Amino acid sequence: MSNESKILSPQTGKCVSIIQIPDEVFSEKILGDGIAIIPETEEVLSPVDGEVVQVAETKHAFCIRASDGIELMIHIGVDTVKLKGQGFECFIKNGDKLQKGDLLAKADLKFIQENGFSLHTALLITNMPKLQKMTPLYGDVKAGENTVIEYILK
Repeated sequence: MSNESKILSPQTGKCVSIIQIPDEVFSEKILGDGIAIIPETEEVLSPVDGEVVQVAETKHAFCIRASDGIELMIHIGVDTVKLKGQGFECFIKNGDKLQKGDLLAKADLKFIQENGFSLHTALLITNMPKLQKMTPLYGDVKAGENTVIEYILK
């Protein structure tokens, strides 16, 4: 049996390298390493089984601790904190238990783009020292179905 774990795509769209996000905080991996999704649909699903650690007041970002201890951040769009919650609908709160595929939020992609923001969603592992290895998987993805990151814990 493999000790490799998987993180599913939180959104339907195209999975690309994190370095393609037009924001240095993400592209230079300051907060962690991971992937970017260019979303095509509004639903944002839980990529892992775990618990909600933090929900941004502006509903554009979430932190989740997976059941194996890996900590994830999902950040919808670039600089979307400036929208002050407009265009986002959130379905979770701190402390909620999650299963893979649970609905976290909806993002009005048209509204976000019309207001001049990039749609790139960052999916980051924020506690990278816990990993022995991380492998991103790029291409077209369906939320809650396709794996976007495989990893091995130390």
